[in-house]
Amino acid sequence: MTDALDASLRLIRAQATLVRRFDARLGGLHGVSLADFTLLLRLGQAPGSRMRRVDLAEALGLTASGVTRALAPLERIGLVSREPDARDARVAYASLTGTGRRLLAEMRGTAEETAAELFAAPGWNAQDVGQLSGLLTRLGGTGLPGYGGPTP
Repeated sequence: MTDALDASLRLIRAQATLVRRFDARLGGLHGVSLADFTLLLRLGQAPGSRMRRVDLAEALGLTASGVTRALAPLERIGLVSREPDARDARVAYASLTGTGRRLLAEMRGTAEETAAELFAAPGWNAQDVGQLSGLLTRLGGTGLPGYGGPTP
């Protein structure tokens, strides 16, 4: 049992370290947090760059009210717009704006550079990254939609 707790605590600490690193880079260069980037990335990879808010909440592991709070500042700065459903007034979509799509491409480049730096040699190789990705998936982690990760 001690091994499981130790592994859990190490994973929590590693997660906090990753969030700080990504937040610093994305915030410094683009004015967004890792959470904002993740939300924008999910929207950008959805058909038509739009999703029902409830589906976005599910994809991000947030509550419906949590995704509404997360979208509000992105809407204010023009990266995301709110679109009602023409057939059901209870349904709302979040959609990337043109500005949001352009900035997301820049943010993704920054995130890819940051990730590459984190897993740069000599400490990591492609097999290590693939194995870690597989282990995190077993814990319920999700990565890029439609991406299976590197193969060892």
